[in-house]
Amino acid sequence: MTAEIHAIILTFNEERHIARCIRSLGDQCASITVIDSESTDQTREISEDLGAEILINPFVNHAEQVNFAIDQLAHRNGWFLRIDADEVVDSEASQDLATAVDSVAADVDGVLIKRRIHFMGRRIRHGGIEPNWQLRLWRSGTGRCENRWMDEHLIVAGRVQKSEIVLSDINLNPLDWWISKHNSYASREAVEVLNSSHHFKPVDTLPTGAGFHAKKRSFLKNNIYNKVPAELRSLFYFIFRYFVMLGFLDGKAGWHFHVLQGFWYRFLVDAKLHEVRKYMKQH
Repeated sequence: MTAEIHAIILTFNEERHIARCIRSLGDQCASITVIDSESTDQTREISEDLGAEILINPFVNHAEQVNFAIDQLAHRNGWFLRIDADEVVDSEASQDLATAVDSVAADVDGVLIKRRIHFMGRRIRHGGIEPNWQLRLWRSGTGRCENRWMDEHLIVAGRVQKSEIVLSDINLNPLDWWISKHNSYASREAVEVLNSSHHFKPVDTLPTGAGFHAKKRSFLKNNIYNKVPAELRSLFYFIFRYFVMLGFLDGKAGWHFHVLQGFWYRFLVDAKLHEVRKYMKQH
């Protein structure tokens, strides 16, 4: 018997993407629930027209939204799929969702998917971006999201297994929007770093089954990147990513992506940390 799959989509003003996302799921999901952060556009109306259930919850961070969804939908059996509004299930490259969950052993509670990022019309393959395994599909009653401000992961009780499911992140918003979003991300990551240093709020550790990509990134960040002087590490990281990890093979779109996401974003996080630490010393 095929297990039911329930999709969870987090939204805030996603009228440009939400219909495409829901349609990409086709008839593979028994239900689709949109967790909306009080959108002011047509996101909720479009979602309802396409058969999705709407739950409204004020946004604090992504982890709290995911856990809100898990709590509200705890009565549903089967599996949950987390998919972002600007992502689609790649029907040409992807394994069928039902096939993926039906093939797992009884002690497997999480399924890793392949996430692909598109930027300025091009898939970004290099610079350490791929392969990008993420735990997005989990058995009902076994999963919880880490209590983190940024870079949260799903924690599941049992084993985790890889699949051939492909989610493609193809955001249609202009560059100004991308910059604004990453400015917000930088603020949250700065809070995460300060929280880890000063223990303002308890945080969870990286789950055992988070996947090699997530564990590798966490190890490199904690044991190498964070030990380099703040004035230099964003530049060194960009050089490593663009030249050593072959980011230059991603062409002109890749140049913009790796400079913005690999250098500018990291530099912005450190600048915000410097600002806050300076304020803390003075007060």
